[in-house]
Amino acid sequence: MSLLAVRRLFRIQRVVIRYRLDDLLFALPLPWWLLAVRFMLPWRWIPRRKSELNRGARLRLALQDLGPIFIKFGQLLSTRRDLLPEDIADELMLLQDRVPPFESEKAVALIESQLGAKISEVFSRFDVAPLASASVAQVHAARLKTGEEVVVKVVRPGLKPIIGSDLAWLFILAKIAERLSADARLLHPVDVVADYEKTIYDELDLLREAANSSQLRRNFEGSTMLYVPQVYWDWCRPKVLVMERIYGVQVTDLATLADQRTDMKKLAERGVELFFTQVFRDSFFHADMHPGNIFVSTVAPWDPQYIAIDCGIVGSLTPEDQDYLARNLFAFFKRDYRRVAQLHIDSGWVPAETKLNEFEAAIRTVCEPIFEKPLKDISFGQVLMRLFQTARRFNMEVQPQLVLLQKTLLNIEGLGRQLYPELDLWSTAQPFLERWMRERVSPKTLIGNLQSQVEQIPHLANMTRDLLERLSQPHTSDPPPPYSRNSDHWALRLIGAGLLAGGVVLATAHTQTGDALIALSAWPALLMLVAGLYLVVRR
Repeated sequence: MSLLAVRRLFRIQRVVIRYRLDDLLFALPLPWWLLAVRFMLPWRWIPRRKSELNRGARLRLALQDLGPIFIKFGQLLSTRRDLLPEDIADELMLLQDRVPPFESEKAVALIESQLGAKISEVFSRFDVAPLASASVAQVHAARLKTGEEVVVKVVRPGLKPIIGSDLAWLFILAKIAERLSADARLLHPVDVVADYEKTIYDELDLLREAANSSQLRRNFEGSTMLYVPQVYWDWCRPKVLVMERIYGVQVTDLATLADQRTDMKKLAERGVELFFTQVFRDSFFHADMHPGNIFVSTVAPWDPQYIAIDCGIVGSLTPEDQDYLARNLFAFFKRDYRRVAQLHIDSGWVPAETKLNEFEAAIRTVCEPIFEKPLKDISFGQVLMRLFQTARRFNMEVQPQLVLLQKTLLNIEGLGRQLYPELDLWSTAQPFLERWMRERVSPKTLIGNLQSQVEQIPHLANMTRDLLERLSQPHTSDPPPPYSRNSDHWALRLIGAGLLAGGVVLATAHTQTGDALIALSAWPALLMLVAGLYLVVRR
């Protein structure tokens, strides 16, 4: 263990004592022997000042003092007002974009060092006072020499050592948890911390954020649902990002949104649709959608459009995870709990020896009460607790590759709860998912998937290209070759037709449940389709 990590531990302990965060722990319904421990803590004998801050402010300031990892944890909590007391939620919201900035002189020096030029040589105007400040970076308003209004984002100096020591302690705690608790092992805490380590370090590279923003902008080019600001690549560096300045209403500013007569129902529904579009259509989703990063355009309040900034954290799913998640959600929306249980067993999320009927009944017990209810009537705290109890009972494992997706879904739910509490999450999401599933098994998509998979097989790639070229050529009036008694030409065509029919049946089996997506990836269906096509069109 490094000296820096040890010093960091004492720093965390000092902050906990300074803000008396142990009060939050001892306010919980703990066993008597744990409650008795508080009388053994020496700092609890120190008299409290009457003017001391409330518990929400103390928690916010403590997370703020501890740095980026703790601030981001507070940002996530701030979106779940259903899980927190109101006074704590109000304070944690301040962590979204009101973290105290670092010195402007340091920001200017870092920008000039990264750009290799004086501020006055690049910008005709540069506001020294920051426009906003968050856990990893702060932004300054400016105007380029060419006249465009922009924002300049600059990374906070000295973050890597702090993040490294925090991650070291998180790894230690995760390993201890895995050794001591069978329940913790099901959550794969070490893998989760490893994924988060990659994510937080990626966020420190603003060139990666610029690339993510450009990709997301292309995905929604011309969309009325989402607008992503333009990146000015000539002035982007690893620690500096220059992009178009946007003007909108922060999504949590409900009073201003109401004053401009924003269609709140449509805004909330579009938030859900945006999430599913990014996850399933693009497999590229904004994974840091806390309210500080989301604005609403003022152009057409009756047809509201989101504006997304800060694309430092994005997520994507493999085709396997994407298909698995889609089939689970599809069965979930149909209330086919047996199908959900079977999919969990088939995927290995629960042991193969799990009794299907018992697992189905447990899922039904947790999920059935929340259907056909608006968000305001659902206690997600109780739902999450019941889900965890179910997972522990059936030894269900958490998949680390889906942690970012789960975090994003928590943000979306929290946002929807604030915008339009009457939103029915299920009825909003189900039509989109059904449409996506139909598109996935359409003939055009099946053929496209077939081509991409065949191209991965070296000895069939040339054959496929030749077949596609033949099919694309116009028919000629050349006479057919003379018939040869020894030729098996027509027999081969009949065999090819049979192989094509069998491949189509196998690939499109169980279309209504989405199993065609799996069937298509199976080698028998693939080979039958390729071989049949070759035999039918060969000369």
